[in-house]
Amino acid sequence: MTLAERGHLLTEQVNPQSQTLDQLSPLELVRLFNQEDAQTLAAVAGAEDALAQTIILGADCLAQGGRLFYVGAGTSGRLGVLDAAECPPTFCTAPELVQAIIAGGREALVRSSEGLEDNAEDGAKAIAERGIGPLDLVIGVTAGGTTPYVRGALEKARERGAKTAFMACVPESQAPMAADANIRLLTGPEILAGSTRLKAGTATKMALNIISTGIMTRLGKVYGNRMVDVAVTNQKLEDRALRILQDLTDLSRSDALDLLEKSGRRVKLALLMRWSGLDAQAAEARLQACGGNLRAASAEFV
Repeated sequence: MTLAERGHLLTEQVNPQSQTLDQLSPLELVRLFNQEDAQTLAAVAGAEDALAQTIILGADCLAQGGRLFYVGAGTSGRLGVLDAAECPPTFCTAPELVQAIIAGGREALVRSSEGLEDNAEDGAKAIAERGIGPLDLVIGVTAGGTTPYVRGALEKARERGAKTAFMACVPESQAPMAADANIRLLTGPEILAGSTRLKAGTATKMALNIISTGIMTRLGKVYGNRMVDVAVTNQKLEDRALRILQDLTDLSRSDALDLLEKSGRRVKLALLMRWSGLDAQAAEARLQACGGNLRAASAEFV
């Protein structure tokens, strides 16, 4: 894509509502941001079908032993890293289950390395190095839809038989990409022209929240709206675990703590033990037989 063609991308266009940005008072600036950010909700709503399709793809892959990968550069890459990093504490997943690949690696998390996004071969190499294959889902994330690193990675993933999704903030006509799911978050021109860390970044974060939470919910890591697979690794998370146990049973806080310890600090197992009367070993066997799904495992007791 030439520089002239790139300038026609929706994410690069000038926003007519912010042409006097440098003349606004702080309050006027805040109000303009609030007004423009409302478009992120509409953008995510416009991608509902593609997001649902991605959740199905991801849950199917992970249920078969596959992995989920986000690939991005710059802001898009950092958002992928953030979402992947939150999965282990929220859903008690292994760090390898949801991974993020960012152009420039770890250093790109804290220092701009946008020049590294222009190499499609590096993106393809990152896919090959991780042994990505037919059981995996790779989601390419690029606001403008043209980042060579991301496109190279997605093409290599498809070549290796992986399922793929493509997330961009421009219409397919401006940046077409072959993928099993095409997520287009049309947030429009940014208040600060071309700064896709703004509306595009916000909509991307919202979409990633939906995808990872949706996948984990389908995998049985949620009961009702409780994170019953929460990793109890600090005081805050222990308090959350105890509140879940108290809310879903008739236990006092001290009894909930005792049950939590007997379950190996696993909320899901503790709940099944309480509802079924089974000991930890028998409850664990039942959970395993139900694929780790607490609702299925507890159906005859609750």
